[in-house]
Amino acid sequence: MSMKRSEFLALLDELFELPPGSLTGKESLADLEGWGSMAMISFMALVDEHFGMTLSPRQFAPCVTVDDLVALAGDKIAV
Repeated sequence: MSMKRSEFLALLDELFELPPGSLTGKESLADLEGWGSMAMISFMALVDEHFGMTLSPRQFAPCVTVDDLVALAGDKIAV
């Protein structure tokens, strides 16, 4: 199963409790008030629920932007 990038960003808006359409992908995770270990766990659950993918915390180490999170979903996100 795959989804459009805009749909995935909308899910991330919800995850970070932001108004719909807030995230574009360029945002720094450090600048997002809601980013932290709980958000990481929620993101892992979201990816598992929607794509059946299991992510490990180690995969988040190089992530600095929302686009980096999108990249973790790989080919499951359609442009």
